[in-house]
Amino acid sequence: MARSRRRSTSSSKSAKRSRAPQKAAPQQEERAVATGWPRHLWVAAGLAAVIVIAAGLGLEYSVRSSSNPTNLEPEKLAFVGSANCISCHSDQGGQWDVSQHAHAMAHANEETVFGDFDDAEFDYFGVKSRFFRKDGKFFIETDGPDGKLQTFEVKYTFGLEPLQQYLIEFPDGRVQALSIAWDSRTKEEGGQRWFHLYPDEDIGHDDPLHWTKLNQNWNFMCAECHSTGVAKNYDAATDRFATTWKEISVGCEACHGRGSGHVAWAKDWSPFAKKDNAKGLLARFDERSGISWLRDPKTDKLQRSATPVRLRKEVEMCGRCHGRRGQISEDWVPGRPLSDTHAVSLLTRGLFQPDGQKLGEVYNYGSFKQSKMFAAGVTCSDCHDPHSAKLRLTGNQVCLQCHAGSYAEPTHTHHEDVSAAPDCVSCHMPARTFMVVDKRHDHSFRVPRPDLSSTLGVSNACNDCHTDKSADWAAAAVEGWFGPDRKGFQSHGPAFHAAWNGAADAESLLDAVSADRDAPAFVRASALTELIAHPSAATASEVRRGLADPDPLLRIAALDHLEATPPAQLWSLISPLLSDPVRGVRIKAGFLLGGVPKKDLSATDRDRLARAEAEFVAAQELNADRPEARALLGRYLSRTGKMAEAEVEYRAALRLSPEFAPAAVNLADLYRQLSRDADGETVLRQALQNLPQDGGLHHALGLTLVRLKRQDEAIESLARAVELERDRARYAYVYAIALNSTGQRAKAMQVLEDSVERHPGDRDSLLALVNFSRADGEPAKALRYAEKLAKIEPDNQQLAALIQTLRREVSKQAE
Repeated sequence: MARSRRRSTSSSKSAKRSRAPQKAAPQQEERAVATGWPRHLWVAAGLAAVIVIAAGLGLEYSVRSSSNPTNLEPEKLAFVGSANCISCHSDQGGQWDVSQHAHAMAHANEETVFGDFDDAEFDYFGVKSRFFRKDGKFFIETDGPDGKLQTFEVKYTFGLEPLQQYLIEFPDGRVQALSIAWDSRTKEEGGQRWFHLYPDEDIGHDDPLHWTKLNQNWNFMCAECHSTGVAKNYDAATDRFATTWKEISVGCEACHGRGSGHVAWAKDWSPFAKKDNAKGLLARFDERSGISWLRDPKTDKLQRSATPVRLRKEVEMCGRCHGRRGQISEDWVPGRPLSDTHAVSLLTRGLFQPDGQKLGEVYNYGSFKQSKMFAAGVTCSDCHDPHSAKLRLTGNQVCLQCHAGSYAEPTHTHHEDVSAAPDCVSCHMPARTFMVVDKRHDHSFRVPRPDLSSTLGVSNACNDCHTDKSADWAAAAVEGWFGPDRKGFQSHGPAFHAAWNGAADAESLLDAVSADRDAPAFVRASALTELIAHPSAATASEVRRGLADPDPLLRIAALDHLEATPPAQLWSLISPLLSDPVRGVRIKAGFLLGGVPKKDLSATDRDRLARAEAEFVAAQELNADRPEARALLGRYLSRTGKMAEAEVEYRAALRLSPEFAPAAVNLADLYRQLSRDADGETVLRQALQNLPQDGGLHHALGLTLVRLKRQDEAIESLARAVELERDRARYAYVYAIALNSTGQRAKAMQVLEDSVERHPGDRDSLLALVNFSRADGEPAKALRYAEKLAKIEPDNQQLAALIQTLRREVSKQAE
């Protein structure tokens, strides 16, 4: 969805944007988006140290400690609205009032709508949409869920600049974001026009990306970050939403949390209250307080006057919306790790480049947590004013707050003879364009590495400008200026490149990154996750260390290794994490231990496990409108032996999205466990009607047909899987084993050899080549493959013994 961004020159309507907080009428304060559905009630209740009635609100202020803000009980606090905050904090309110956040979402009216609704038309692959007004309202005539032209009222605006989207409300409470957006840039910049977010793809009504479908749904995809105090209120039984908010845009409490405690503190002049250093707030964003940056005379670099704390409250708060993540709880509280309420996306193929540069729409959190700036203690508000959301200074000046001196000299920039010399962000924060017109800067703050473009295939800032030159040319220039050893802070690119390309040294490189305590925790957790594909003694050691790591991302990544392990074997290893302070860790542990026999546990342990399991189930029920959550709940139910309930969840996932292949694969596997492979075949064939190019579905169907003893059909499906997804070494291995089982060893060997050429680090394929070659009486060939495998598993004593045996066989054959 569009980011809110405001600029006064983009439209004649911009001058109207500065306004008091948009406060709903009393009956709308907790309004249900779907009229007639129950309202979500936020209750401030319980014992309070001080109760104050102010501005018609019942406010509670409960403090159990005079200094620790985390001792406030969030569930006993209430939202008070930005207007209450601004009544005291007028300066901050004035800055916020003209910010992107204040206008993140609004009711559609003459003041808020930027787009041309004067009978404007837009053609998209033959679908002619029309934008018009009627009776003071805004309407769009466009293709609906059935592909036919229908007229829809625009209920809300979404964002300001560089684009504005429009939201349509449906009778079942769904609010959908139209894929035709308004380019709110100036005409000189190419704006003031309608455009489609997928300009080069024909997104028809039956496409999962169509504006009426699941992946353009505001209730799940957008609401949390464009409004304040959102409660999704999805009813799985009726498949309806009754979503509510406390404030339609991003207000004060979207960042500071529920404010009734602070209001009560401000109005209570008793000595007890004034001893509360937290001032009734759930968290104080005071990480910059008392901090100075001093130049180290040895290195001539600035150093923070105090060691950065482990939990960076401000970064975790901003990352809630400025990061790629999924929500697992609506009980977000400032000052806690993001993983307490959200599942954070790590460095994965498709989202990031191997060196950590952004590739997909990952926003800023993951990039920044890789950076040298984050490691040094820099926080968001060092550069950005938190209330206006603007840079504290313009252009290079914001960087030169710290990086003064030689960084501003030609000896650093080496572009003194260029008429339009690049600025700091051009080289160290290269921009990528999303949503057609929205340029966003990479916040990993890296030095340009054109040499990595040559070895890893990543982009680099130099060739963003010098498009007519090669990466090797740029690398030579950088080496000539700074020498051959200017490698920068991020050094993990080769490890992820190896992992994503099946290189033989992938495991050793990932092990090194995971074990490097000086590397960013975000990167270490990503490396540990990649090691799931490389089980070994070294990996097991990293998993054990990860389970005890101070960073929750490492603990979660370590737990992800253990799903194939029977729950009873896991108890002694991970049961302490059932009481982890971070919800994301607890629910992962609860998922993994769900099948542990309760009769063998103490009452205390049964209670801990029950609470963690309940939190896991609650996280999936929160997202019961999503096939991913329904399928994950199905996996949990299957682990706990509740097969009938698991089947219901998998079926629900496929009903929500017939294109969600993992649900079909998991349901077919459930039928395997129940000896119902014929039903599994039916499920997979139905899924393939929607996704004929999905290699995973063909692979699963092939395995099902093997069990049904229909070998020829099975081999055909397994072959199709390899053809479609040649980057999956496992598919090639299984296909080769199937070929060999039907007497086609030569063809099986060819499949394996082709796969090993693409994935030289695949153990299974190499071991199969060893065994097949030996069975064919070719010990020399078997020895060659065994020696390749030994480079991957140098400590494998059984393999070492096999190599000695093969060498003797080769010598004997040569006699």
